[in-house]
Amino acid sequence: MSRYLLSKRDVEDLVVGAAILGTGGGGDPYIGKLMVLQELERGKRVEIVGVDEVDNDSFIVPVAAMGTPVVLVEKIPSGKEALFSLNLLEKYFNKKVEFISPIEAGGVNSTIPLVVGAERGLPVIDADGMGRAFPELQMVTFHLYGIKATPMAISDERGNAAILDTIDNYWAERIARVITVRYGGSAWIAIYPTFGKPYKEAAVRGSISLAIEIGRTLREAKAGGKNPIDALLDLVHGFELFRGKIIDVQRFNIGGFARGEAVIDGLDDYKGSRLTIRFQNENLVAIRDDDIIASVPDLITVLDIETGRPITTERLRYGLRVLVIGIPCNEKWRTPKGLEVVGPKYFGYDIEYVPIERRMKEVGRP
Repeated sequence: MSRYLLSKRDVEDLVVGAAILGTGGGGDPYIGKLMVLQELERGKRVEIVGVDEVDNDSFIVPVAAMGTPVVLVEKIPSGKEALFSLNLLEKYFNKKVEFISPIEAGGVNSTIPLVVGAERGLPVIDADGMGRAFPELQMVTFHLYGIKATPMAISDERGNAAILDTIDNYWAERIARVITVRYGGSAWIAIYPTFGKPYKEAAVRGSISLAIEIGRTLREAKAGGKNPIDALLDLVHGFELFRGKIIDVQRFNIGGFARGEAVIDGLDDYKGSRLTIRFQNENLVAIRDDDIIASVPDLITVLDIETGRPITTERLRYGLRVLVIGIPCNEKWRTPKGLEVVGPKYFGYDIEYVPIERRMKEVGRP
């Protein structure tokens, strides 16, 4: 469908799918779910439109939360905070926004645009700028296509706000990150203002629909007595990377990011092996024993082994029994420019990116 209204069931499915696509980051999906359901219970509507429904000259603004995901668990948002940034950006341009867009396909940032769209009566485009979640503002496909992050608006829950206009998208990240830390670790942004034609070229299409389909696939597989993980991997062309029990988690809030690693001891076929996942808000690299088996920009997602539910990085803890899966990223990230922006070397890992499907052929299962 190119245009449809979200139901409560869609929202339930979407947050599961968004957390899987979010690769551990993007904020707690449960918080986002409550915010959207509250809008629907108030009689508001959330309209999703396909990219091809957008005119070339339509004014589009993505909205999102920025900061350390764990802070959103401690400072529960009302859902209205991002509205202030959107209103401020409209005032700056003296122009009304016609469409809202997600900036990423992960966690709470898949739902913030839905809340804003419901509050303002604006349609939300079925696309985003990542097809997953990444930790920094320039790590979007809009950046790859030359769209500027600024002018952008950034605000907090108290009403503090700023308009940034920077020389490039890397400077937007640096300055906005400092402001976010001063705000207390979380901020609300309206960013990458653009028009329909460049948006349609740059966006990762169908990300909202895919998140809903992932959630629905898991739910229907369980209800039908089928293996939900097999159904999920078939849908996303993914791979099982590891099964085990978390034996250690180290997590530090550094420079506005949740950085750290989780160590997992193998179970079943993986007994005797150990997997280490390193993250910066999102899961970046998976190392089995001494072998890299997956890395950014491909998706690395941790699931509860019993329920199949995704576990965000702030929820990782000792004793959890988990299944780790890998999913190929959008092709836009596999270009030289994409890898320059989000490849393993950008994050400080001295390794060459190898597509996950090739890595699994080379390393495979134990």
